[in-house]
Amino acid sequence: MKRQIAITVALLALLALVLWLVPDASAAPSGGNDVGHNIGSLLRHYAGQIYGGIIAIVGLIFLLNRRYTDLALFFLAAVLVAWLVFSPDQVADAARGIGDQILP
Repeated sequence: MKRQIAITVALLALLALVLWLVPDASAAPSGGNDVGHNIGSLLRHYAGQIYGGIIAIVGLIFLLNRRYTDLALFFLAAVLVAWLVFSPDQVADAARGIGDQILP
């Protein structure tokens, strides 16, 4: 009997905790969910962190081997690749600007 009461109280406490932690509908954005945009931005964020970590590790290897010229060239190439991959709209704008200057 006491065990059933304890289990019931524990389940009610768990239910109260779940209801307290679940956000209500008024906290949700009014525009609806944009799942594709959210997943895309999340994956872009993770890819940026992984890319930065790999660049740091490889840069550390160059630094420990005292290959400073190779380190500078590697960082320049890494920044260029990151700019091309993570900001394609800026690359397109820059290419249009260069094209407008060369071919009026």
